Amino acid sequence: MDNLSDTLKKLKITAVDSTEDSLEGCLDCLLQALAQNNMETSEKMQGSGILQVFASLLTPQSSCTAKVANIIAEVAKNEFMRIPCVDAGLISPLVQLLNSKDQEVLLQTGRALGNICYDSHEGRSAVDQAGGAQIVIDHLRSLCSITDPANEKLLTVFCGMLMNYSNENDSLQAQLINMGVIPTLVKLLGIHCHNAALTEMCLVAFGNLAELESSKEQFASTNIAEELVKLFKKQIEHDKREMIFEVLAPLAENDAIKLQLVEAGLVECLLEIVQQKVDSDKEDDIAELKTASDLMVLLLLGDESMQKLFEGGKGNVFQRVLSWIPSNNHQLQLAGALAIANFARNDGNCIHMVDNGIVEKLMDLLDRHVEDGNVTVQHAALSALRNLAIPVVNKAKMLSAGVTETVLKFLKSEMPPVQFKLLGTLRMLIDAQEAAEQLGRNVKLVERLVEWCEAKDHAGVMGESNRLLSALIRHSKSKDVIKAIVQSGGIKHLVTMATSEHVIMQNEALVALALIAALELGTAEKDLESAKLVQILHRLLADERSAPEIKYNSMVLICALMGSESLHKEVQDLSFLDVVSKLRSHENKSVAQQASLTEQRLTVES
Repeated sequence: MDNLSDTLKKLKITAVDSTEDSLEGCLDCLLQALAQNNMETSEKMQGSGILQVFASLLTPQSSCTAKVANIIAEVAKNEFMRIPCVDAGLISPLVQLLNSKDQEVLLQTGRALGNICYDSHEGRSAVDQAGGAQIVIDHLRSLCSITDPANEKLLTVFCGMLMNYSNENDSLQAQLINMGVIPTLVKLLGIHCHNAALTEMCLVAFGNLAELESSKEQFASTNIAEELVKLFKKQIEHDKREMIFEVLAPLAENDAIKLQLVEAGLVECLLEIVQQKVDSDKEDDIAELKTASDLMVLLLLGDESMQKLFEGGKGNVFQRVLSWIPSNNHQLQLAGALAIANFARNDGNCIHMVDNGIVEKLMDLLDRHVEDGNVTVQHAALSALRNLAIPVVNKAKMLSAGVTETVLKFLKSEMPPVQFKLLGTLRMLIDAQEAAEQLGRNVKLVERLVEWCEAKDHAGVMGESNRLLSALIRHSKSKDVIKAIVQSGGIKHLVTMATSEHVIMQNEALVALALIAALELGTAEKDLESAKLVQILHRLLADERSAPEIKYNSMVLICALMGSESLHKEVQDLSFLDVVSKLRSHENKSVAQQASLTEQRLTVES
C-alpha cells in the first residue's frame, strides 16, 4: 500500500509531463493493486484526487487510454466510487471514446460506463446528458452480424452497459425503445444464440424492457416469438429456461404476441414440460410445472390464440388440457379449469364443450374440493361453469346434469372469490321458471343471500347476491319464493338495490319489487314501508339523471303499491302528482304514456 501511495504521486506528476512508457508502468501498478484489493485501492485513489487526472488521460490519441478506462471500470465496481467518477468529469471523455475504432478501447469504455451506471442515478443522468446510449445502440447495429469471439465479447459488454443504464428506470427504458433497441436486440439473439453470455444479456434486456407497455408493439413487429421458442427448445437447464420464462410472461400479455408464440410452437414445449414434471416432487420441477401451466392459461386469454388452440374442440392442445382436470395435481387441476374458463368465451365453444361432457368433469373436480378444498381450484372451476352457462341452450342441459346441486355445496364457503363465482353461476342458470322456483324455495340459500347482501367489504359478492335475489323473483314469479325472501329479510336489500349506481341493477330491483307488490303486497307491506320505498321512488322520478327505464318502472311500481292503504297514504303525502305530470312530456314515449296512466291512477285514488 506504501508503493500504491508512491505510484499515485508519481502518476500525478507523470500525467502532466512524462512519456507514455512511464505512465503505462504506473497504470499497470494500479491495475495490480486493484486486482489484489479493489476496495482499499479505490479508497486510496479517491483520497488522492487521481480521478480528476484520469479525465485528461482519456484521449483517443494515447496508447494508455484503454488501461485508464479499465482502471475506471474496476474502481466503479464499488458503489461509493460511482458518484466521485461522475464528479471528476469522467463521463464526457468516456462517451467521446465510444467513437473510437480501437476494439480494446471500446470494450474497456463500455465496461467503465456500465459499472458507473449500475444502480446509480447520477451515473445514468450523466451518460444520458452526454448521449452515450445512442452511440452504443449504433455500435450494436453495425457490429450485430460479426460472430468472432472478440466482437461477441464487445457486444455483451455493450448490452450490459445499456441494461445498467436503464434498469428499473421507465423513462430511460422508453428512451432506448424509441431509439429502436428492441429490433436490434432480437436480431442479436438470432445471430448469436450459440453464445451463452450474450444470449443471457439479451434475455435480461428483454425481461427489463418487456415490462414496459410501450415495448409490446415493437416486440410484436419482430420475430421475438420465434427466436425465444427456438432458444427454449435447446435449453436443458432449469435456470436457463426460467430466464426465458421471465421474458415470455410479460410478452404474452400482448394478444398479437400470444398468437405469434402459439404459431411458433410454444404450447407444445409447455405441454412437454407439464408431462415431464407432473410426478416430480423436486422444488425446481414443481416451480417449472406451475410456470408452464400458468403461461399456457395466459396464452388462452387472447381470442385468436385461444380459438386456434381450440380447433373446434378437436385440437390436441384442448384434449391435453382437458386431461389435467381429473389429475391429482392441484396446480394442473387449477390450470385445467382456468383453461376451460378461457375456452368458454364464445357461445360456439361453450355449446360444444357442454355437449361433450365438460360439465361432468368440472362437477367431479368440485366434489373433490368440497371439504377443506383448494380455494383457487374451487374459484376456477366455478368460473368455468359460469361461462359455460351463458348460452341459452346450455342452461337446461347444465341444470339437468345437477350443476346447481354441486354449486350449492359451496354455500358454506367463507371465501369471497368463491362466493362471488358461486352466485354468478347460479344467476346464469336460473333463466327458467322451474329452476328459479326450486332455488327460491331453498331457505338456506335465501338466508345466505340475505347475509351476503350485507357484505360491505366485498362489493362484488354484495352486488351478485342482490342480483340473484332479484332474479329468483323475476324468473319464478312465485308467491312462495317471495314469501321466503320476505321472511329472510331480503326486501330491504332489494329496495337499496333500486338506488344502485348501475342502471341494470336498479332496473332488476324495480321489476322484482313490482312483482312483489303485484303478488304478495300484504306480506311485504311492512318491510317496504320500513325500507322507505315510496320516498326512494319519489327521488328516482324527480331526478333528471334517472334513466328512462328507471322512471318507467318506478311508475309501474307506484301503481302496484296503491293496493296497500299505508303505502297509498305515503304516496299521497309526497305529492307524486306534480312529479308524474311533468313526465307526460318526456321525450321517451313509453315514459310519457306510463306517466299519463300513473297520473290517472293517482287522481282516481286520491
